[in-house]
Amino acid sequence: MGREALAKPALHHTDEPHRRDVWFFVEDNTLERSVIMTTNQSDITLQQAQTVVDACMRRAEEIDLKMNAAVVDAGANLKAFNRMDGAWLGSIDISMKKARTARYFDMETGDLSPMVQPGEQLYHVEFSNDGLITFPGGIPLKLDDGTVVGAVGVSGSTVDNDQTVAEAGVQAFESAPK
Repeated sequence: MGREALAKPALHHTDEPHRRDVWFFVEDNTLERSVIMTTNQSDITLQQAQTVVDACMRRAEEIDLKMNAAVVDAGANLKAFNRMDGAWLGSIDISMKKARTARYFDMETGDLSPMVQPGEQLYHVEFSNDGLITFPGGIPLKLDDGTVVGAVGVSGSTVDNDQTVAEAGVQAFESAPK
């Protein structure tokens, strides 16, 4: 007698890869549980988020900046954050909002800038969702297949420097194991 699935697998969400518990009848008519780990990631892990933040901090130090860096998960919830000693307090909120904005729209925050100018279709969108940031420094974090699993936001200097530091975080995410 071969194995037959008793019921549909149950999917359990964790910060680790998805886990599926599957129950089978075995030859002596008892049930046996098998745990299947899948690689279909739909959310950034804490370890990946911390890797992004750490890379941002390293890049900021290299170019002698004091920065705040935030990473949000697929649901735009804060997953990891770091504020360098001496970084502007006002940039804490900006970095988080840049990350959230990048995730809400699945695009770089700087790419939204032309769309939010007076007379454009998204004019005043930055007042929605408890405040959005529509200038550079927020970038979605994507898997190789294009799935967005989070976003990084950086603030503490010029928008060009914010973007440069955020890009270092994205590069670290792209080269990290998934």
